[in-house]
Amino acid sequence: MEDFKNKVAIVTGGNSGIGRSAAHIFARRGARVAIVARRKPEVDVVVEEIKAFGGDAFGISADIANPEQITSMVEQAVERYGRLDIAFNNAGVIGKWAAIDDLSTDDFDQAIGINLRGTWHCIRAEIAQMKRQGGGGAIVNTSSWLAQGALKGSALYSMTKAGLDVLVKSLTFELSEHGIRINNVAPGVIDTPMTSSSTDPDTLDALIAQTPMKRLGTSDEVAEAAVWLSSPASGFVTGQSLLVDGGYTIPGNRM
Repeated sequence: MEDFKNKVAIVTGGNSGIGRSAAHIFARRGARVAIVARRKPEVDVVVEEIKAFGGDAFGISADIANPEQITSMVEQAVERYGRLDIAFNNAGVIGKWAAIDDLSTDDFDQAIGINLRGTWHCIRAEIAQMKRQGGGGAIVNTSSWLAQGALKGSALYSMTKAGLDVLVKSLTFELSEHGIRINNVAPGVIDTPMTSSSTDPDTLDALIAQTPMKRLGTSDEVAEAAVWLSSPASGFVTGQSLLVDGGYTIPGNRM
């Protein structure tokens, strides 16, 4: 499949999990991929994985909490590949899960600064480049099922992801006239390093038991949804948050 041939994609948080899977899929389907994360050695591993099967990728070290580094990220991708067609803004943090009176201003600022403010800056820089090219393009951000629900202690994380869901709806009206589509992919409980490091085994077992499909999702399954939202196959889809959650968020009986 080469439906992304001659297209250029940026993937943030591309060093592991969903971002790594997406970088692989974009490259296998013909895109040239700029892979972005804070830890360059981890990015370089993914770049070499892609080159090993004949894909075209290179790595960029950037912290999306830093607006100047975001601007540089887009500039480096365009300097290398000449344009930007697709952006998968996947980088984020789980942040601190706690009762509100156990959260500090620093906890708040970190979650907002990366998950919401950082993604907002990414979108701004990507849109500016797409407009300079004459318009057209697709932007996908990683939201979460927690934008539409909550768990005990998830207030900060849920708030940041809910902000992204509202953001894409608003931006749809601005961007459609420029031929730019914008959507979110909203993972449920997914087998990623972030999930394993932030969820205790008992809670994870309970979440799986309450999922109709009775298993964790995979990073590839979420990445495939993000890639679809970036592709011509979803050409009439914009302003949406696509749940990939095995049915977890469907209202109903919790056994």
